[in-house]
Amino acid sequence: MRSLPGNIFLRRARLTVLAAIALFAGVHTAGADPVPREKVMAAIPKLEALIKEVIAKGEVPGLSIAIVHQDEVVYLNGFGLREMGKPETVDPDTVFQLASLSKPISSTVVAALVSDGLVTWDSRVADLLPSFQLHDPYPTAQVTLRDLFAHRSGLPGDAGNDLEAIGFDRTEILHRLRLVPPSSSFRAGYSYSNMGITAGAMAAAAPSGKAWEAIAAEKLYDPLGMTATSSRHADFVSRTNRAALHIKPDGTWQAKLTRDADAQAPAGGVSSSARDLAQWLRLELGKGRYEGRQVIAEDAIAETHVPLMTRGDNPVTGSASFYGLGWNVEFGRYGLMWGHAGAFSVGARTLVSIYPKSDLGLIILSNAFPTGVPEGIADSFADLVFEGNATRDWITPWNAAYDALFGPAAATVRKTYSAPPPDKTPALPAKAYAGHYKNDYAGAADVAESEGKLTLKLGPKGEHRFALTHFDRDLFLYYPDPEMADVPSAAQFLISPDGTASAVTLDSLNGSGMGTLLRSAD
Repeated sequence: MRSLPGNIFLRRARLTVLAAIALFAGVHTAGADPVPREKVMAAIPKLEALIKEVIAKGEVPGLSIAIVHQDEVVYLNGFGLREMGKPETVDPDTVFQLASLSKPISSTVVAALVSDGLVTWDSRVADLLPSFQLHDPYPTAQVTLRDLFAHRSGLPGDAGNDLEAIGFDRTEILHRLRLVPPSSSFRAGYSYSNMGITAGAMAAAAPSGKAWEAIAAEKLYDPLGMTATSSRHADFVSRTNRAALHIKPDGTWQAKLTRDADAQAPAGGVSSSARDLAQWLRLELGKGRYEGRQVIAEDAIAETHVPLMTRGDNPVTGSASFYGLGWNVEFGRYGLMWGHAGAFSVGARTLVSIYPKSDLGLIILSNAFPTGVPEGIADSFADLVFEGNATRDWITPWNAAYDALFGPAAATVRKTYSAPPPDKTPALPAKAYAGHYKNDYAGAADVAESEGKLTLKLGPKGEHRFALTHFDRDLFLYYPDPEMADVPSAAQFLISPDGTASAVTLDSLNGSGMGTLLRSAD
């Protein structure tokens, strides 16, 4: 998910999607005690009817679900289509891209490394991965795995996402994070960061001498028999039974875009099925125990569920929400809940909700964005189990919450750039802007001129190319976001006394103030 033009609300909206949205609100004691199996089983037919209605209405193309109660998978099913326009249906083995649901899974992997004694949650990253640096010396020397998995390192939430969008790999992105000024004092603020989680995972895996993707399989996927689960995009693409991503460019679901999240695999690159994730739910509910064996030490996995940072209010219920280590921790309508949402704005929505005191958890995977269906179904299921009936329509307000994430902000940007000002000033000759620009964070940007038209090339290989359209004097527009193809970003040139551009500020790279590139003679 990428920054868009000079509009702080739109950038915050994107970070809201990246951050898992809080689920339940209003403290209630009903979930404080174990829930009888008959209540869970009585809720399932009503839940299934709701899901069928959701699919019939076209709320999402496809969906799969797993429910675990008292160490037993009590429900596993799939609904709808893997891809609109094709006949293949979703089943419990359909593999979905999980987006940020990857974070609690990766936290479980690190808990396994802690359990093995390879690291502790308070191991300093400087001791594990000396090449990683933050902007300032003190946080660089002191930041721990706990800090990065709790999003309290001071690293701005969007840092590195813009570099990933133009083709930089994980190693280069992590190296360049040292250039980004902090968004808060060290350990003083919460800022949801994909690359922060990724850095923490890389540091945790470093003592093993193995790649993160291999460690995730060795410590979690293989021991639990999660054969359809991977942290490599190539493995997802190789699956025959996989769900496509869907967006609504014209009001209908379409599988138009793809998402390779390898650069941030620990934070957003896991793919899995409902059947596999049910085994992970069993491990979490079992406090690290699985099939009679203590796979992860109880104290190591318990630390992931301790609330460390406040996350603000739930957008639907207003409830306060907290973050642990890769997990949301909430005290909601039915007591303590651990959860996390996942979202790709190119077409994925996922969710995990666990009620540890009731020994109950569920996974919901869907192949569409924007939609609040996963949260709406989860809230409805909670009502059905703990109250015996749904207390309200939860899907409608959650859909509205997701629709509102980008809609108003994007509309403002479209309006701002819908037409040049009445006193529009002509551009200089195109050759005045053409040239090579660079900075240490964004790398190179080439502005090429051909027959009076300008093209912007970005990324380590210059493969991301955008036409520049004149708007007013030295301000040009380009369209860097394929999932929001009608929303422009701005390229503002600074003209030197000799009549040529000496710098350009690219709003799509300026979320952390790192988007100004100087003309280079290279």
